[in-house]
Order: sequence, then structure tokens, then C-alpha cells
Amino acid sequence: MNLDGMLRDKRVIVLCGAGGVGKTTTAAALGVAAARAGRHVLVLTIDPARRLAEAMGLKENGPEPTTVPLERLYADGPVGEGRLDVWMLEPRIVFERMVRKLSATESAARAILDHRLYRFLSELVAGVQEYAAAEALDGFLAEGHYDLILLDTPPSRHALDFLEAPGRLARFLDERVVSLFGPDSGRTGRLWQGAQALVGKVLDGIFGGGFAQEMRTFVGAFGGLFAGIRLHTERLREHLTSKDAAFLLVTSPEAAAMREATFFRDALQARGLPFAGYVLNRSWAREDGLAPAANLKPHANNSTDTDAVLALEHLAGVEDARAKAHRSLLDRLAEGLPLGALAIAAPDAGADLEDFRGLVHLGDALTVA
Repeated sequence: MNLDGMLRDKRVIVLCGAGGVGKTTTAAALGVAAARAGRHVLVLTIDPARRLAEAMGLKENGPEPTTVPLERLYADGPVGEGRLDVWMLEPRIVFERMVRKLSATESAARAILDHRLYRFLSELVAGVQEYAAAEALDGFLAEGHYDLILLDTPPSRHALDFLEAPGRLARFLDERVVSLFGPDSGRTGRLWQGAQALVGKVLDGIFGGGFAQEMRTFVGAFGGLFAGIRLHTERLREHLTSKDAAFLLVTSPEAAAMREATFFRDALQARGLPFAGYVLNRSWAREDGLAPAANLKPHANNSTDTDAVLALEHLAGVEDARAKAHRSLLDRLAEGLPLGALAIAAPDAGADLEDFRGLVHLGDALTVA
């Protein structure tokens, strides 16, 4: 399957890779290509560069996805049926949506959201960006408004932890913790009551009198969300291990980025996730280099002309060597790929990505490769 087929057939494409390899730009370009091909697309991103955000008209920390204007999406031709939305993941908004969705009543949700400990929850749970990515992806999939969702994962080796992040949150506040802090745990026994008293005394001693009671109130309210969190975790894993999902690894020719690509591929295989292939970004693998400068020698009329031709010959040699090296890297990535997986090179777009047209051109280049 090529990238064009993937964009037409899949429901979820997750892009992973090291920071600084152009992962967010690739996600945006693929989103543009899929929308222009007729699909209703959502790109979920973490922290796009300012010029990319401006090119897509992305509103920072907006409560809802931003729709790319049709006159921008189809600037070079007639308006099609496809649509493109973009949303910058904001953990605070995602957490609030989760609480409202999983709480039995609005008053139950407010009991959590208005509690002063709520705003510290993101600091208490490791991997808040990963959790936000998981919860947002699950929510949008459940709503079913989009034909395709592209997720730009956090730029770290822990990017795939978004699959386990909801489970970590549930473990952080699991039933035993609720039993220890909950206002009515229902457990008796001198040992258990002694443990509750000891924990309360320690917390009050560290954080001030009354903190233990505050913690009990908050954890008691939050405890009702566990079943929903577990359901979301299982449902998301089901989606991401299905034939409707694909994981693309974005890398660049730098040695460190290539090592990270190998790490991510091993991590995907260990988790049983559908590895769809590599995108070698910022690459010269598809370039033929400069035309032979030797062809200019007959036109050199003096020493200055000859020096210029020699300089061009050197530059052509450097570019040709770089193109060959990048093609060799692409061949390495293609070795041993599973059936149906791909390894393609994205051109080094450089300054062409200053505006939306650059994303259109990059998306076209990726999908016709």
C-alpha cells in the first residue's frame, strides 16, 4: 500500500519519531492531502512551530478544532468535498472534557473541576501530554465525525506511552487509594483504620491541617471515573490494533534520528501495533543533483569562468554524494519491512513550507511517491 491508499483507507494514522525530524509538518501535509482527496480529516498536534500554525490558521489552545478555510484548502482549484480540521492538544481542556463526560451529573463534575487539587492533577501524573493524546483520540473516534484522524505524538522516546497513560492514571488513583482516602471506604479493622490515620497525619504535617480531608473529598469524587477511564483505555487499544489504524515512523537522515526510528519500530512490534512504514524526511533521496558542470567547460572563456565551473563541479559532487547517501539510508529502512509497509522519502522542502501552499506541495509529493 502507498501513502495515498493509506490516507484513503485508514481511520487513524499515528505519526511517531524523535523531536526535530519534521513529524508535525508531515502530519499536517498528509492531512491536507487526505482532505483534498475528499475525506473529512482531523489533525491532532502537540506543539506546532509558529509558522506551521499560522499556515494552517490554527488557534492556540482553542476549545474546539479549527477548520481550515475552504478557500485556503482549495486555493488552486474548485472546492471539493473534503474538509480539514486541526487541533492543538491542550491537556487542561482534554481533562475537563473527560471529567464532564464520565461524571454522572454536572454537579459531580463540578465537585472535581472546582476542587483546588484538580489543577495539580497534571503535575501528579507523569506523561500528561501522552494522556491528553490518548483521551482526545479516543473521544474523537467515539464521536465518529471524522473519516481520518492523524495524531502527531509527543516528541520523545515515551511517545507510545499514550497507550498506557490512561492506565497509569487509573493506577495512580486505583481502588486501594480510594479506599485509603475515600470518605466512606467501607473497610473496617484496626490495622486499616490505623493506616488511614497515619496517612492523614503525615499529609496534614507536610501540607498543613485539613489537607488530608481535602484529599479524601477529591479522591472520593474522582473515584467514580475509574470504570470510564478503563473502558476508554480498552476501546482505544482496540482501535489502534485494528486494520483501520496505521503507525508511521518519521525520521531524518541524521544518525541520531535513524537510531530513534529503530527504537520506535521495536517498540511498535513489542506492543503489537500495526507498523506501516517510514517517512525519511528532509531528504535528498529523490534528487538527481545538479547537471554535470563539465558541460559548461566549453563555454568558459577566461580563468574566471573556469574557476566558476570548477566551483560548480565541486558543488555538484557534494550534492550527488548527499543524494546517494540518502538513497542508501532509504534502502536500509526498506530492508525487512513487513508485507504492505513502505519506506518513502519526503523532499527537503525548506522555505517552501512558509505558507499553506508548501503543505499542499509536500502532501502531493508524499502521496505520489
